[in-house]
Amino acid sequence: MNNEGAARTRNFRLDHMPVTAKHKRMLVGSGLGWALDAMDVGLISFIMAALAAQWGLTATDTSWLASIGFMGMALGATFGGLLADRFGRRHVFAVTLLIYGLATGASTLSTGLAMLIVFRFVVGLGLGAELPVASTLISEFAPLRVRGRMVVALEAFWALGWIAAAAIGAFVVSASANGWRWALALGCVPAVYALYVRLGLPESVRFLESKGRHDEAEQVVRGFEAEVPAGELAALRSEAPAEKPDEAAGTSIWAPALRARTAALWTVWFCINLSYYGAFIWIPSLLVHDGFSLVKSFQYTLIITLAQLPGYAAAAWLIERWGRRVTLGVFLVGSAVAAGLYGFAGTTSTIIAAGCLLSFFNLGAWGALYAIGPELYPTAVRGAGTGAAAGFGRIASIIAPLIVPPIVAAAGTNALFALFGAAFAIAAVAAFTLPEQKGKALA
Repeated sequence: MNNEGAARTRNFRLDHMPVTAKHKRMLVGSGLGWALDAMDVGLISFIMAALAAQWGLTATDTSWLASIGFMGMALGATFGGLLADRFGRRHVFAVTLLIYGLATGASTLSTGLAMLIVFRFVVGLGLGAELPVASTLISEFAPLRVRGRMVVALEAFWALGWIAAAAIGAFVVSASANGWRWALALGCVPAVYALYVRLGLPESVRFLESKGRHDEAEQVVRGFEAEVPAGELAALRSEAPAEKPDEAAGTSIWAPALRARTAALWTVWFCINLSYYGAFIWIPSLLVHDGFSLVKSFQYTLIITLAQLPGYAAAAWLIERWGRRVTLGVFLVGSAVAAGLYGFAGTTSTIIAAGCLLSFFNLGAWGALYAIGPELYPTAVRGAGTGAAAGFGRIASIIAPLIVPPIVAAAGTNALFALFGAAFAIAAVAAFTLPEQKGKALA
């Protein structure tokens, strides 16, 4: 059998096997890195509110503190995907964790805004590169029948990290004048974790095949098969339906067969970043602006954040029943409605209720988005495709923190969340134009 035929056989073997302990270790290993990323991003919203009081920062100062990290993320996501296609998913995953972990730890020594902004940019470089690489790695290993569900499960670790950030904000950042430094010190954890990632996770079989490293690819596949009884494997594969591969191909994400899905994916990424980071980075500060104490605003944000977990759970269940496109579109419509409700919430109970709905639908949409992204591209440009979409989306996350203060000052919170609702609605329209990838083998 030639190498091309052997590659198809190996991919079939990976696609048609049960979820093994090795799959679960990979999911948890990648997921913990994802959670640490979320914790780092989430912490800045609480640190902004604390430093505004301690350092006397203006709304413009805090906006730039948030946006600079997203500038780094935009560059990191774009180049991280390209590097993953060239050097491998696992290597880039580990290096990016190391970069942002060390930079986060170093930022605890900041003596002023300028120094902290520099460190936040470096943190963003590592963070932005890691996220699309991790989802690509999981997507390329997951069995076909649960591929979408596993990627959503990976994304659910984001909620754990954001909840950890909210808890740290409520109980560490607000505890003392140096609470924000102690919070950032916890970001050093990824630097140690990167060593485990480098040694413990296998490289993508599809990447190895694309580079002609067939013996290594075979060894990785056999490592997964060794955890399943031979009879069970044979029975499962004999019952496997004929594969329905995605026939769209190209050596560029803007090739004729791919350009429409690329444009739609970029639109979803841009709109969801604008609304998500515009809302969730600023919610603690907006609550303080509305008269709540720092401690109360952090506690309410923690409650709102907890609603992310059932949102992911619902998306993980629905994505293999409804499909990727419908799940993504429905959760984006729900996000649009929830954003509108939050804008008109006036009491503590309605703020929390609308915020929980926004968390539920928005993070469910994120899970579906990360699931569908890697499935839209062939192996040769999969990292580049997911990374470029994430990088374009980060442009919106740069803009989002900057536009919040002037919009609130000029038109109020109602107008701000109406804008976010409109962005979610545009994303939903774009999502429904994407091809459905449920049940299709990766090209």
